[in-house]
Amino acid sequence: MMAKGTHGWILLATEDLDGTFERVHASGAEVAQEPMAQDYGVRDCAFRDPARNLVRIQERR
Repeated sequence: MMAKGTHGWILLATEDLDGTFERVHASGAEVAQEPMAQDYGVRDCAFRDPARNLVRIQERR
């Protein structure tokens, strides 16, 4: 058993970041970061799950 939000985060990948972002956002998920290019060369976005853990979704190249 873990307290809410103690897991931290999980990283997922998709071929279509914008499409995935729109589907997850439309489902009512809490947006932590809209799709953007990071300084370290990755384009990603982030959501919070109901337990407040961070779910990052990265675009595959």
